Amino acid sequence: MDKEMKKDIADDLRFTFGEEENTEEFMSDEELDENGFAEGEGSEISENGLYEHFRFVVDKGQKLLRIDKYLVDRMMGTSRNRVQNAADAGYIFVNGIPVKSNYKVKPLDTVTIMLDRPRYETEITPEDIPLDIIYEDDHLMVVNKQPGLVVHPGFGNYHGTLLNAIAFHMKDHPDYDVDDPRMGLVHRIDKDTSGLLVIAKTPEAKTHLGLQFFNKTTKRRYTAVVWGTVEDDNGRIEGHIGRSLKDRLQMTVFPEGDHGKSAVTHYHVRERLGYVSVVECVLETGRTHQIRVHMKHIGHTLFNDTRYGGQEILKGTTFAKYKQFVRNCFDICPRQALHAQTLGFVHPATGEEMFFEAPLPDDMVQLIERWRGYVANRDI
Repeated sequence: MDKEMKKDIADDLRFTFGEEENTEEFMSDEELDENGFAEGEGSEISENGLYEHFRFVVDKGQKLLRIDKYLVDRMMGTSRNRVQNAADAGYIFVNGIPVKSNYKVKPLDTVTIMLDRPRYETEITPEDIPLDIIYEDDHLMVVNKQPGLVVHPGFGNYHGTLLNAIAFHMKDHPDYDVDDPRMGLVHRIDKDTSGLLVIAKTPEAKTHLGLQFFNKTTKRRYTAVVWGTVEDDNGRIEGHIGRSLKDRLQMTVFPEGDHGKSAVTHYHVRERLGYVSVVECVLETGRTHQIRVHMKHIGHTLFNDTRYGGQEILKGTTFAKYKQFVRNCFDICPRQALHAQTLGFVHPATGEEMFFEAPLPDDMVQLIERWRGYVANRDI
């Protein structure tokens, strides 16, 4: 393969594999590795003139699977043909050795995508965006993120993000570098999900907090409004979550061992309100869109979740008055009705157990009140 062709492949891969495509929708409340990074991110490492763009560690229970199929299942906006071209150009490595597209990944393989230039980086500039800071000290801060705020700059969202707001808040602190991956965000939630996030101010704090997320010792509870009457008061949802093979913008539940990564969600019904239910969800794992995907999997899509069909009237009557009522509810809460309500962890410096709670935002409060009113005065 000549140099010009390899360059064209690299340019194509930088767009399809690169962080330009990783919008906040695909950086949700994921588990972190032992170094404090979410899967697929990390510092650039030059190796034989190439730079690392992505890294994946294969699950312990993964069955033998061609690497092109493995990567297509985990990468947004790409295809098997692009992955095969990348392998032919020598850009895909397993355990530090370049492989072809027919290589079969096995448990604990380290798969890296290496290109001939560094990752595209966007300098995070300070922007005066209001922050609802629940707690702050010299080591960390806990923020209650408003719905609609993207957490991290990415394709189509290079400004106006939570990290831009943090950069402004910390602009007078010389030891804090918002562009340093060793500090800052410890976990993420989706753009249209509201609620609690912890931000590390020091590398030591991020490592310590990252380990707690990795070891699943943090305490996180979400509140959601879902379509339908959830019958059991309490339940456990288990199912591998991976990128949909039909729609690359969605995640889905796969039969165990076929695709995706294991995921477990526990739920408790707080209130049943006609054709919707208010539920609490506790994450045992932290996969992309986990609550949204698991609740849809059991037939209870999140209310107004446009990614997964919740913006349609999924339950109820055919009366025009009822349809108008639901449309008004969509206007009141114009996003998936999901809120990261509680967050607990051990302080990285003091060892103190800390627990925080963020009240439901106004849009979800009004939504629930509207459905309570509907139940109390049901005539449609």
